[in-house]
Amino acid sequence: MSQKIINTDDLAFLLYELLDIERFTQFPRYEDHSRDTFDAAIELALKVAAETFAPHNHACDEDEPRFENGKVVIRPEVAEALKVLRETGLMAASQDYERGGMQLPAAVSQTCIGLIKGANVSTQAYAGLTIAASNLIMAHGTDEQKQRYAEPMMAGRFFGTMCLTEPHAGSSLGDIKSRAIPQDDGTYRISGNKIFISAGDHELSDNIIHLVLAKLPDAPPGAKGISLFIVPKFLVNEDGSLGERNDVTLAGLIHKMGYRGTTSTMLNFGEKGGAVGYLVGEPHNGLAGMFHMMNEARIGVGLGSVMLGYTGYLHALDYARDRTQGRPMAERDPATPMIPLIQHADVRRMLLAQKAFVEGGLSLCLFSSTLVDEKKHAPTAEEREAAAGLLDLLTPIVKSWPSQFCLEANSLAIQVHGGYGYTREYPVEQFYRDNRLNPIHEGTHGIQGQDLLGRKVSMAGGQHYQALLQRIGTTIKDAAGSDELKASAELLSKAMATLEETTSALQAIKKTDPDRALANAYLYMECFGHVVVGWLWLRQAQAALKGLQDGGARQPAFYQGKLNTCEYFLRYELPKPLALAEVLRSADRTTLDMPLDCF
Repeated sequence: MSQKIINTDDLAFLLYELLDIERFTQFPRYEDHSRDTFDAAIELALKVAAETFAPHNHACDEDEPRFENGKVVIRPEVAEALKVLRETGLMAASQDYERGGMQLPAAVSQTCIGLIKGANVSTQAYAGLTIAASNLIMAHGTDEQKQRYAEPMMAGRFFGTMCLTEPHAGSSLGDIKSRAIPQDDGTYRISGNKIFISAGDHELSDNIIHLVLAKLPDAPPGAKGISLFIVPKFLVNEDGSLGERNDVTLAGLIHKMGYRGTTSTMLNFGEKGGAVGYLVGEPHNGLAGMFHMMNEARIGVGLGSVMLGYTGYLHALDYARDRTQGRPMAERDPATPMIPLIQHADVRRMLLAQKAFVEGGLSLCLFSSTLVDEKKHAPTAEEREAAAGLLDLLTPIVKSWPSQFCLEANSLAIQVHGGYGYTREYPVEQFYRDNRLNPIHEGTHGIQGQDLLGRKVSMAGGQHYQALLQRIGTTIKDAAGSDELKASAELLSKAMATLEETTSALQAIKKTDPDRALANAYLYMECFGHVVVGWLWLRQAQAALKGLQDGGARQPAFYQGKLNTCEYFLRYELPKPLALAEVLRSADRTTLDMPLDCF
């Protein structure tokens, strides 16, 4: 299982037997590729993850970045690992050949990224933020900005950040105070304070390209007045060489519960008159550009959550197989040998829950990654529009569902280890601490739930929501014709009916009382997410049953494990949030009606 990062059988099953990613070789962009090239890239990523990133994961947690003599000091292994990432081409695996990339489909490039995250999420963050920032510039910047900033970022010479949060304004971006003053030469002078800026300062690259949200003097109030700017740490000359240091100052480092290997910074812009900035896109339309990066980052958050949960599960599984403790319930003779933990029913329950969460979460992230390619390269405009709409609908779920339930998998991994799991002698406690960031950044559960219920379900007149229900319904109908899957199909069918009824009720209430309708949006997202993951588990069960019947590439025990885990998820986990559907349908006011002075 290669450093306990992932079960490679599971990965191959999801990519080829469930999602059939070989079909993307029919798209002109990927016609040079085959399953062999996909596997070679994944094998390379797994090797780099295990040999270059995993070995210093614990060391970076114990020896976090320091602020000394005005500079950030980071363990040397971080720079060495990022150099390997650049030199192997994995840093820009999805980019065009002419930009040094591998031109891989999103599902494959995201797989490669995920393997690195599973080995060392903190070190990978420097590269992940850089590629997301360069993609934003490629999508919204001028040709000059692409050449001067994005291309060196893709090559790994420059690194990147996104600077949104301010000390007084976290998720409420409309309240930011950073200002941008136009200059006669077409540049802007940026001033303000940003906080919680991941990878905001370091010595790992020649330059750091900050993407900064700020407001122009004539900006309308609120979020509609936000503009987006490129603000480099060092100015970049026309020939690509570095100029003078920009007016960007590291005010300090933030010390975190986990994710310690990634610097989290406080940055001051404009202490000496204003940092030089360059407008990206149109004035007052900065959120449109920044959301390009944020939505990409949200899929990355979901995948990172999955991989931290996955490696925790594999560590717990090995521990449960090796550690002996107690005896069977019916065994009364204390002289008999103790049995491995995995033979105890409650330990199997915890392992089964972890397996259901992490393998279900991985299927969700990889399925969503296939939509990224379909929205760009599908042969018809109708197919591209459908994929784009479904991806928009699922993005809040891809971000939040794994960051909630794969974090729960990490908690269960600690529990399987017992008291040892609560010590630093075993890695599962670090996996939990690292994963605890993911429910927070790139939009909390509450924000994602409000986005899903308040906007995504009803966009395009509910067209994309209805299309998803049709997909789920088709799977249910097909599975119901199988004796082995009929019961599971019935469970998912009932859950989907509950979701439909709940959605209709909340949409009606939202028209007259949006505060009340959205008060429990986080719970709605749990229900929606569980139905989607339940659907993907039923699809996994279909593929596993086919593998069993046709003598597929994997061992029978693997396929049987998929069938059993599907049944577990649909019987044990799917009903939990849906049991509170009545609270949602009634748009319960309990939280709204709690007087503030009664807390």
